[in-house]
This record gives sequence, C-alpha cells and structure tokens, in this order.
Amino acid sequence: MEAYQQGDYPEAEKQFLAALQEAEKFGPEEPRLATSLNNLAVLYNAQGKYAEAEPLYRRALAIREKTLGPEQPDVGQSLNNLAELYRTQGKYAEAERQFMRALAIVEKALGPEHPNVATTLNNLALLYDTQGKYAEAEPLYQRALAIDEKALGRDHPDVATDLNNLAALYDTQGKYAEAEPLYQRALAIVEKALGPEHPAVATTLNNLAELYRTQGKYAEAERQFMRALAIVEKALGPEHPNVALVLENYALLLRKMNREAEAVEMEARAQAIREKNAQ
Repeated sequence: MEAYQQGDYPEAEKQFLAALQEAEKFGPEEPRLATSLNNLAVLYNAQGKYAEAEPLYRRALAIREKTLGPEQPDVGQSLNNLAELYRTQGKYAEAERQFMRALAIVEKALGPEHPNVATTLNNLALLYDTQGKYAEAEPLYQRALAIDEKALGRDHPDVATDLNNLAALYDTQGKYAEAEPLYQRALAIVEKALGPEHPAVATTLNNLAELYRTQGKYAEAERQFMRALAIVEKALGPEHPNVALVLENYALLLRKMNREAEAVEMEARAQAIREKNAQ
C-alpha cells in the first residue's frame, strides 16, 4: 500500500501479487483472499488496466457475498469499487445499478449518517456529475458533506474532499462565486490537518488554480499551480502521474498567457511521465 500511495506501481504490484499468493493458501472463500483481490484490483484500476481489474473485483465480491452475506458493509465496498470501475469506463447504467445497491446496503447496515454512506453518495454524485446530471448530483454531494461534518467534525480531511467535490460541480456550471469559498475552505482544512506539503493540498491548489484560469485570473492561477507542482514533486517524486496532471493543467494556463515555449516544454515532460508509468 505504501508503494501504491507513492506511485511506485511496479513495486506495489509485486507485493500485492505476493500477498495474493499467500492469501490463496487460506482457501477459496477466505475473507483475507477477498481483501488481497480487492487491493490488486484497485492498483490495476488506477493504471487504467480495467480488463485485469474487473475479474478481481468480481471474485472479491463473490467471496464476500458468500462468506459474509449479501447485506454486509464489505459487500457494499466491493459493489462500490466495481461501480467506480464501470463509471471510469463509461458504463454508466451498470455503474448506477451497483452504486444504488451499495448505498442501500451501507445505509441499512451502518445507518443513514455513517461516513461510509457519505463515500457512496459522493461516488454516485460523481457518476451523475460525469454525465452532466448536475441537478441529481448536487443534493447527493450536499448530503455527503452534511454527514461527514456531523460524524467526523468540520475540520476532517474527508470534509475537505466533500467540499472539493461540491466546488467542482459549481465550477463546471460556471458558478464561480459558489465554488471559490468551498475550495478555500477545503484548502484550509487539508493544510491544517495534513500539513502544507501533503499531496491533498496540491490537489486543492490545482483545483483552485483551474478556477482562476477559467476566470482569466492568470497571475493568481500561476501562483497556485507553482505551489501545487512543488508539493507533488517533493511528496510523490518527479515522475508520479499527479505531477503529469499538474503540468498539463499548468501548460493550458501558459498558453492562455501566450507563453507557448514553456507550455510545450511542460506538455513534453507530462507526456514522458505518462509513457513511463504506462510501461
């Protein structure tokens, strides 16, 4: 997991495969096997290896349904993961079915105000958001935020994630006045909770920079991009996919500022990072 979080996918795969091999020894219906299958699937999903991830998610789900029963929270987690895979692939109808089932399970098993319910609400909202169904997405994001604020406290990092999601929805719709204070609040939370050089801080800075770029506030946008880039390079290494993402967004800003040579240089570096991670 440490290797995965640091973006060292080859090392993460090596260790997850070794864990899976050990877990297989416990038998075909062992919950620890389902966990190992799920972890490896998460890694493949992050790399866009959907064909490899799906059968692992499905096998983990089948084990959990059989050993734990169809209405246990771990089953909800497996459904949630499978639904995310489908969403990423654009299989929206299938994703919605799995999310709705996952939501019903966690609400019944844990209660309607549990943080796991908020997680599933966020994912379902993102599905609607991706499809441009903003009216359906907004109340789900708002409910997730209310749940996490009540259950975890207003300064918890998960609340920052909720704020980021809702802000991004407003940003997409051009509601910049509504989006900016949410991004600013999310930034304050993660800086305080996780430290000013945590990758989550860079994510929010990147989002805020994108908001400023869209509004033509180029100098402010560049300040946020520069800080985001410095954070991800230091925290995750210069060849992490998150570095490529910030470079690509920064390059779009530079083009708006008529700094073509710098934009081309950043795009080339981002492309090299993506090619290396795809190997």
